[in-house]
This record gives sequence, C-alpha cells and structure tokens, in this order.
Amino acid sequence: MARRVANGQGTLLGLPGRSALEIVSGATGSATITFRRVEIPVPEPEEPLRQPHVHNDFEECIHVLHGSGTTCTETGDFDVGPGDTMVIPAGELHVTRNTGDQPLVLLCFFPVPDIVPGTSTGNFPHTER
Repeated sequence: MARRVANGQGTLLGLPGRSALEIVSGATGSATITFRRVEIPVPEPEEPLRQPHVHNDFEECIHVLHGSGTTCTETGDFDVGPGDTMVIPAGELHVTRNTGDQPLVLLCFFPVPDIVPGTSTGNFPHTER
C-alpha cells in the first residue's frame, strides 16, 4: 500500500554530532529500507571530531543536498558537495564531516528496515583524524 510522509514527519534521533530525522523505517511500516535526512552543523573551533562507525551487514548510500564536507573511509577521503552520492560498502569504517561554513544536509539510505544500535565505532588505522 502506498503512503505519503509529509514534510517534517518522522522520528528525530539522538545521534552524536548531527541531527537525524528518520523518515522511513521498519517503525513506519517499511519492509526493506531506512531513509533519513541528516544535518551536520558547522563544527565549533576545538570541537572533537566524530569518530567513524561501521555497518557490518549492509551498505549505506549518502546523497548530499546542501553544504560541503568530507566522507572519510578506509578506502580514502572524498570531498562531497550538493548532488554528490557516496556508496559505503558493508563493513567499511566511515564518517562524514562538515568542512564548510553552512550546515551539511544529507539523505541517507539503508537497505534494511531497522538500523540496530550497536554498530561499532573505531579509528582508521592509516591516518590520524
């Protein structure tokens, strides 16, 4: 059954260093996807960097709507801006950081209905961040 999610509807998640609105997920009746709108604010001077995390069992697709940033992965660092899309494979450490002077606004897609807490965090072995 088709359904509409009105602008602004969803569940605000308490994720560190960013505002995340979960628009579609298992909690809203989806059988196969999670869809979020994420906003990463401009970092304050001396603010500690968010650490990378990993989704061991599924990919993540990130599409940039507004702002500029860097997606840091085990594969390398990728500068991103409006219209860019990143595909992060399952099991790869990653973090997206705001490098601009405006909020970084992303759409994040996951091919699972629920993102369970407990996806691990870690450090990149090859660089200091």
